[in-house]
This record gives sequence, C-alpha cells and structure tokens, in this order.
Amino acid sequence: MPPKPSKARTTPPPFDVQAFLKSGGVAARTVRFAAGAVVFAQGAQANSVFYAQAGGVKLSVLSSGGKEAVVAMLGPGDFFGEGCLAGQPLRMATATAVMQTALLRISQRDMIRMLHDHAVFSNRFIAHMLARNIRIEEDLVDQLFNSSEKRLARTLLLLARYGTEDTTLRELPKLSQETLAEMVGTTRSRVNFFMNKFRKLGLIEYNGGLKVNSSLLSIVLHD
Repeated sequence: MPPKPSKARTTPPPFDVQAFLKSGGVAARTVRFAAGAVVFAQGAQANSVFYAQAGGVKLSVLSSGGKEAVVAMLGPGDFFGEGCLAGQPLRMATATAVMQTALLRISQRDMIRMLHDHAVFSNRFIAHMLARNIRIEEDLVDQLFNSSEKRLARTLLLLARYGTEDTTLRELPKLSQETLAEMVGTTRSRVNFFMNKFRKLGLIEYNGGLKVNSSLLSIVLHD
C-alpha cells in the first residue's frame, strides 16, 4: 500500500533577497524602525516597496470617521507597499512597526526592472504575493467568525512563523499586550486572560521573552 501523502507544509529553499538584488545592480537600503514607528502613512506618496528582514509590521486603514481597521500583520520574508507597482500614486494603508524592525527599501523603478529582467526573482515575488493574499483572506474570515481566544492563538502562531520550520517552540520579540489586543481586535484585559490560560496549559512560555509552542494550534482547531 503506498504511503499517505504528508500534510506537513513544505518550506521553499532559502532565498537571499538582499544578495539577489545586489547581483542585479540594485542598492537596496536597510532601514530600521522602533516599535510604534510609522514606516509609511495612508495617503503618502507611494514610490517604493519594502521587504521585512526582521521584526513585524501592521498594515491598517483609517476610515473618514476615524475608525481604524488592521488589514494585515507581516513579518520576516514578507514584501509590502507593492501597490506602487500597479500604478497607485498614494499609499492605501498605514504601515507601522509593532516591534524592533529591519526592512529593505527598494525603489519603485528598481523593483520594476528586477521583475522584468529576472525571472527567478519575479516568480518568487508572485508566489509570495499570492500566498500573502490568501493569508489576508484567512485573516478576514478569522475576524468575522472566530472568537477572540482563537484569534489571539492564530495571531501568536503567525507571529511565530508556525509552519515555516520544523521547530516546535519559537521565541518572539517583546510585544506588549496592548499591541496584541490591537492586532486581535479585542481588549487588553481579554488578551491578559487568554495569555494566562495559554501559559497554564503549557501552550506558551514566559521567560524574558515569549515562546510559542506549536500545540497552541489546538486552540485554533477546537470547535
């Protein structure tokens, strides 16, 4: 009897974006942001694409009535700000660092040239954007239908890059409960309640930093 196919998520081989850009004559600049710093603001001129090397970035949209909605949470390996490649003159969202963050800033002109001239880079970028769009759709469904407990568990797993490596326990940079509450769409008191619950169950650990166990997935999958 043939073996059953594995359900484990396969991880693509490492891709050094900075080295690849350098080989194509692109001098991408590394820029660093403290937690809470704005990378770009909604309505600002759109003339560059960013690639996250470390840390995390929140994309949010502000309505005319002053209500903010978080539309995506991004981490290492993610591109963002790509709207300029499709002709968007202004940023449609605000990008804010949620922790100490290092980004590569690539000019619109250089990014377009790399996509046109280098098939390997173009293919990886397109694959990334498709995967990211799927994740954002999942985030929307999560916000619409799941409890705050499940949303918090899923957010922690995403921040820990669950499914990208074989390790079962990952440490996150320092992240306040206020930031987590904003990301999840709930109150700080609810986040504090669920974080204590997760710790008592052994799903996360506090020891100077926050470690997330892959068993936290049981909260997301539990009906």
